[in-house]
Parts: sequence; C-alpha cells; structure tokens
Amino acid sequence: MSYNKLCKDSLQQILSKINGEIALSFSYQAEDTVVLHLLSQCEIKSLEVFTLDTGKLFKECEELHQKIEEFFKIPIKRYSPEKSDVKELENRLGTWGMRDSLENRRSCCHVRKVEPLKKALKNKSAWVTGLRAAQSITRSELKIVEYDEKLDVFKINPLIFWSEDDVFGYIKKYDLPLNPLYAKGFKSIGCEPCTRAVKKSEDARAGRWWWENPEHKECGLHVKEK
Repeated sequence: MSYNKLCKDSLQQILSKINGEIALSFSYQAEDTVVLHLLSQCEIKSLEVFTLDTGKLFKECEELHQKIEEFFKIPIKRYSPEKSDVKELENRLGTWGMRDSLENRRSCCHVRKVEPLKKALKNKSAWVTGLRAAQSITRSELKIVEYDEKLDVFKINPLIFWSEDDVFGYIKKYDLPLNPLYAKGFKSIGCEPCTRAVKKSEDARAGRWWWENPEHKECGLHVKEK
C-alpha cells in the first residue's frame, strides 16, 4: 500500500482543477469508505456525500449509514425515487418481476437509482466514485478521470488500479467502519432482492443480479452512451 499517499496527492491534484461542488456517491461498500477517507485528507471547497435510497437497502447498510456519519462527522444526504414512479413500477413488476427479464431489471434500476442520481448530481461539477477496474468486465476500461455526457459531470475514479486486498488493507490500517455484510460472504453490495453472498471461488460481482450474464451486470449508473 505504498501508493496510498500517491493516490491522495493525485486525487488532490485532480480536485484542485474542479470548479464547483464535488459529490461522492456512497453505496455502503468498502471502496466508498476508502475514498471518503482519502477525500477527508484533501482540501475541498464544497463536498456533498450522498446515497441513493432505493427503498430496498439491507438493514446492515442502514446501520453503517449512521456509523459513517458519526465516524467522519458528516451528513450523508439521501436521494430517493419518486413515490409515483415506484408505485407504477411495483404495480407492473410485482415483488420479483425484475428477475423475469433484463428489461424489467433495468427499468427497476432506472427508477430506483438512475433517476435519483440525476437529482443528486444536478449542478454538481464532479462525481467521485469507488469503482475499480478489477471488479468486473464492465469496468475494465475505466479511467481515473472521465466525462459523463449524460449527466454533464466529470467522473473521478481514484481507486481504478486498486485490488480487493488493497481496499481491505486500507480499511484495516485506518480502522475504518465496514459493512457487516462482508463478514457474511458478500463482496459487492446492492439492493437486497438483487444481491447475494458469494463463494470464495467467485468474483466480486458474482452476487449481483446472479441470474444475468456478466456483461449485463450494471444498474445504469456507470454505463456510457454508445
């Protein structure tokens, strides 16, 4: 982990060139906590830490939410889907209809995640994430800094070259709060109906939408327009 300082210095250099408010999306995963800790050591004029409250979060995530706020002494702002959109979605799909087709699942993610993200990033200049290239084939071409045309915001991925061991080594080194779901076999954490624990032999994203092909395993937040 000798590049910890290098990563922080690089992140500071990138952020110093951003004019306007910066936002960190916090999804209760170890990577997000690492990035938040790195950001807490940077000089930032304006930072909003937010989460997408899909209405389907694990109770462990709710518990971590409070711990993170207390540990870093910051509020995590919640952005939720429109109640009318959720009602229409649930009337159409029922409880488990998102598993019936890729189209159904993506429509659920769109209502519960994509639309709230648009609200969260409105008038923001930069969006910081905890994405890593090694997480899945859908993230293998990530760059440290990208421009998201759909959202009109710079997207910063400071952990792009980090491994899973790097992330958890950092968590241990600084004794940072960790989602208890990791101790239960989870490696990637999303909504409760669409996330399961994985075997040691499985990759980190195997527990997300496990009924789908690997190349489809994104909720729409990190998919570029083609």
